[in-house]
Amino acid sequence: MSETLSKQEKSVRRSRWGGETGVAMVVFALLALLPTVFSGYVIYILPQYMLFGLLAMSLGLLWGFGGILSFGQAAFFAVGGYAMGLMMQQALPVNAAYLGIIVAVLAGGGLAAIAGYFLFSAGVRATYFVLITLALSIIAEQIAVSQSQITGGWNGLFVDRMSLTFGPLGEVSLYGDVAFYYFVLPLIVLCYLGFRWLTLSKVGKVLVGIRENEDRVIALGFNVSAYKTLVFALSGGLAGFAGALYASQANFVSPSLAGVLFSTEVVVWVAIGGRASLLGALLGGILVSSLSNYLSAITPEYWQLLLGIIFILVIAFFKSGLSGAVVQLFQFLQRRRG
Repeated sequence: MSETLSKQEKSVRRSRWGGETGVAMVVFALLALLPTVFSGYVIYILPQYMLFGLLAMSLGLLWGFGGILSFGQAAFFAVGGYAMGLMMQQALPVNAAYLGIIVAVLAGGGLAAIAGYFLFSAGVRATYFVLITLALSIIAEQIAVSQSQITGGWNGLFVDRMSLTFGPLGEVSLYGDVAFYYFVLPLIVLCYLGFRWLTLSKVGKVLVGIRENEDRVIALGFNVSAYKTLVFALSGGLAGFAGALYASQANFVSPSLAGVLFSTEVVVWVAIGGRASLLGALLGGILVSSLSNYLSAITPEYWQLLLGIIFILVIAFFKSGLSGAVVQLFQFLQRRRG
């Protein structure tokens, strides 16, 4: 009997792993083919949007699985960008970009861990957590502005495009847009697979339990505060990682990346893409930021209005976002066939 249950459990796990992950592999394969079809501005700008998608995925992990809405993701993204920029300015005996990425992840994750430890230990929940993380974004933006001797103030900081070095084996330049595109894409795939595995692990199940009924999870003996702090730190580290790569790709980082407006945009990306799915959040970041760019080019005066209308329509008719709508469509078609 126990052997039968074990086989059933393994089958369910394979099904859960293969469902969304299979679709994600198809999406990543299509993204890998894009440079063979497009060139120029499209291949220059797409890595930025993919990194926005990675930022959205960091919020998707926190909000979709832990039920914790944060308006401070942009702060961690900006911290990562500035860490990369400041490291790239140093004359180091090793590749400064490698150190910049490490510092960005540690800074983003460490800041989130410290904030999360005190907030969750104090029992701060829902609305108050949103307000505090919103304040975190404002503080990060103001620090970036006020410390102009380090950050460049409102003028921002120039960040050189990174290169890959392999010691005596040589160097691979990422100055070309295609080279940077194929550098960013595998990293995003690895991040997605790692966090996808996390959501299907015991940690992911506990997070879903906290999202659905926190008091019951506490009654079962789990240290909810520790789990929340862990997922917030992982989310902040991923946002810092995305920010470091963004700064190198865009050659620039500015205080606006930590601001309230950008933080709000991240929430909109995830809400439209679907917070219950890492892939939905990732694609939400890519597609909505692409759409924003397109709409701002054709109608500079009304593009924010149009985006707001799309946001309201998606939230009104598809509470689980576009990814949830696609899942519901497949389930409906399966019932029709069955």
